[in-house]
Amino acid sequence: MLRGKRILLVISGGIAAYKTLELIRRARERGASVRAILTRAGAEFVTPLSVATITREKVFQDLFSLTEESEIGHIRLARDCDLIVVAPASADILARMALGLASDLATTVLLASDTPILVAPAMNHLMWAHQATQAHMATLAKRGVRAVGPNSGELAEGETGPGRMSEPHEILAAIELALGADAPLAGKRALVTSGPTHEPIDPVRYIANRSSGKQGHAIAAALAALGAETTLVTGPTYRPDPPGVAVTRVETAAEMLAACREALPVDVAVCAAAVADWRVADPRGGKIKKQDGGPPALKLAENPDILAALAAKGKMRPRLVIGFAAETEDVIAHATAKLRKKGCDWIVANDVGVGSATFGGDANAVHLIDANGVETWGLLPKDEVARRIARRVAISLAGGS
Repeated sequence: MLRGKRILLVISGGIAAYKTLELIRRARERGASVRAILTRAGAEFVTPLSVATITREKVFQDLFSLTEESEIGHIRLARDCDLIVVAPASADILARMALGLASDLATTVLLASDTPILVAPAMNHLMWAHQATQAHMATLAKRGVRAVGPNSGELAEGETGPGRMSEPHEILAAIELALGADAPLAGKRALVTSGPTHEPIDPVRYIANRSSGKQGHAIAAALAALGAETTLVTGPTYRPDPPGVAVTRVETAAEMLAACREALPVDVAVCAAAVADWRVADPRGGKIKKQDGGPPALKLAENPDILAALAAKGKMRPRLVIGFAAETEDVIAHATAKLRKKGCDWIVANDVGVGSATFGGDANAVHLIDANGVETWGLLPKDEVARRIARRVAISLAGGS
């Protein structure tokens, strides 16, 4: 519930602006009060009258309106709320926010506020994927701005891809989370593995894979944001430590398993690391020299299966064990088989084949597989995939489906 919470809604330009009327209605049903700033571009899609009718509040538009400035100055407007929501958040307003511009009432309020901010991006998929937009989103994220979406699907211009504004119920869930309406994982403990492992051949060479750790680190951050006491066990990666997360760094699969066992007991374990399946059985103590006889023969040994070990029945088994399946073909079939074989509760499967750009990329398209079947998510930013997983974890640990 949002009873007593005050939301300032910034409606920028975009066809998705029509969804804000439903968002306002749902927020008010939950007890929130909503004021709205309607930008000049936003007013091309929804009228001040329609917004005022739904909010039952005056709609603010003009930075230099003497009447509005005498009644509620832009500084007071920026502070007299518990959360600022920008929906739809166009590429233009995201850029102006990132650059710190104050060119109209909306951006002036955003710049003058120390209130938490949530943005719901909405734009053409090429605009969303553009490196400028992604750079602006990264800048805003570093400043603590939360984001929900965008979703993938058919866009207004008939093209398909990520760029659709999240649906009102999704934005409302993000609002409740941002406002701390509850911290569903408070008192829970979470363990996340991330990144690759490096299995030494000799002191200068190793066996590894292409994992960047972006998805695993994002999941750790999302669980911590929901209140979980979170431990991240990560292989070698350049990713910064997620805020509010205890981080243990390892190199090999054996070290990762030991660190995971050290972190137990936990309520949920998410095995997002891309653990090497094999290691060199007898790594050399010195650098292997090139020889005329050809390349050296390497004897491989199987690495410990961290996911299966954590999912094994026993007193230390987490209530919820989630694995990842990176596949290059027959993704769902192979992942479903892995779910049964490992004994875990969920598998998050994704396609890492040629052209997928999953490894090292900022987006992921996954299938969540559990006892109830397969739930397919479209291409989403990895942070949003992480938030969806964290919300599903919270529901599951609370006894929901």
